[in-house]
Amino acid sequence: MDDKLSNYQEFIEHFIDLVWSYIPNIIAAIIIAVVGRLAIRFINRIVRKFFERKDYDLTLEGFLQSFINIVLHVTLVVLVVTQLGVKTSSLIAMLGAAGLAIGLALQGSLANFAGGVLILLFKPFKVGDWISAQGVDGSVKEISIFSTKLNTFGNQIAIIPNGQLANGNIINYNAEPIRRENYKVGIGYGADIKKAKAILLDICAEDDRILKEPMPEVYVDSLGDSAVNLTLRFWAPNDVFWPARFDLIEKSKLLFDQAGIEIPFPQRVVHTIEEAD
Repeated sequence: MDDKLSNYQEFIEHFIDLVWSYIPNIIAAIIIAVVGRLAIRFINRIVRKFFERKDYDLTLEGFLQSFINIVLHVTLVVLVVTQLGVKTSSLIAMLGAAGLAIGLALQGSLANFAGGVLILLFKPFKVGDWISAQGVDGSVKEISIFSTKLNTFGNQIAIIPNGQLANGNIINYNAEPIRRENYKVGIGYGADIKKAKAILLDICAEDDRILKEPMPEVYVDSLGDSAVNLTLRFWAPNDVFWPARFDLIEKSKLLFDQAGIEIPFPQRVVHTIEEAD
């Protein structure tokens, strides 16, 4: 009984000595963690101000800021763990094994990181561009390491993983300085086609936002069930495209009404046949 008690006391004393021997390392690790967090915030603030003063690509700025922040946090974790007494060689082996396990578990995140790098290198779009991707239309607000934020027409934020963006179809409406619109309008079968075409071309000629070269064109697109369908093709700069389009639609309706040109709505004509007695 005395031997067991003596062994128990020795174990307690050894444990206390071990704790006391690690207390300085634990305190130092806590100090490193706190100071490191403050240092990371300070460095991130400096990096942010540096990019604000320099005229760099906004896409590159957001990506690099995210990357620097992650690298700083990983470095801080390594310093804290090393201070706790874990040998560097053992830590590297642990990180390698953990990296392999995490890589297998987070294949999607790695694909998103690779997608972010591809977006940064090939630049299919940049911050400020209006794009359509993965069923979402919006203005690119931010491109980070793993995802891209779009500000939609309704002022919602859509977050799309970079892996899907890099491997999916993307329509960039700002890639070219001008864009073309195919405006379709139907007129009645009894209306004057040449007069309707002249009205549409006159609207384009009077609107300074619509380019005169390439020249606007009007075609008879098809003969529908209740209307002759016309297509007006015109070009306009991206920054004034939508106002020009909306005004053209309104003016075409008003001028067609003044000219007596009907824009028919879908209708069905029913003929009844009376059988003779």
